[in-house]
Amino acid sequence: MSNPWEEISLDDYESHMSLDSVKQLQALDLIMKDQFDAYHVETAMILGVAGGNGLKHIDIRKYKRVYGVDINEEYLRAVSERYESISHIFRYLRLDLTKETDKLPNAQLLIANLLIEYIGYSAFVKAVMQVGAEYVSSVIQINTDEKSWVSDSPYLHAFDRLDEVHHQIDQKELTAVMEKAGYSVIFQSLAALPNGKALLRMDFCQKQII
Repeated sequence: MSNPWEEISLDDYESHMSLDSVKQLQALDLIMKDQFDAYHVETAMILGVAGGNGLKHIDIRKYKRVYGVDINEEYLRAVSERYESISHIFRYLRLDLTKETDKLPNAQLLIANLLIEYIGYSAFVKAVMQVGAEYVSSVIQINTDEKSWVSDSPYLHAFDRLDEVHHQIDQKELTAVMEKAGYSVIFQSLAALPNGKALLRMDFCQKQII
């Protein structure tokens, strides 16, 4: 059976995420600007790049190579068309991160926003170790309203199958698994959303760098 993310159209995904009642696309765009700017690195990788939200903030004077990884081929086609201006440094990879982390190249900065929820801790740590990232910047969703983890919207049924792959991510457990992998938390911030949810950004650094 296919991964549910291969069946969700980019239009449905982005329309849902950008609704005034959701505003996750807008919030993540702002977060990604800071993620790209935060560290002295020349290479980066975005796991779950989707349609490329936030890529407009890539400084081509700073970055020599940026990778975008996703399981959905439609998403990656959209990225290549939308961001042709950075095609000389941008490379996209179609991979299933629950099975193919061994195919990931190296990068100094690894960005994973609303991604760990869909591959789980184990696959995420495998990806981190394979990439050998000096810095890992992640965003997880906090469900402060104790309701469904998918916000109500006209596009809700597009996400019906996501329950098959969704993992609820806990801040303390993520910290623990990353500590075990040799990474320490160096930054945290919380962005409130209009629907009673919030986005928690957690940045990690290899312990030998600190």
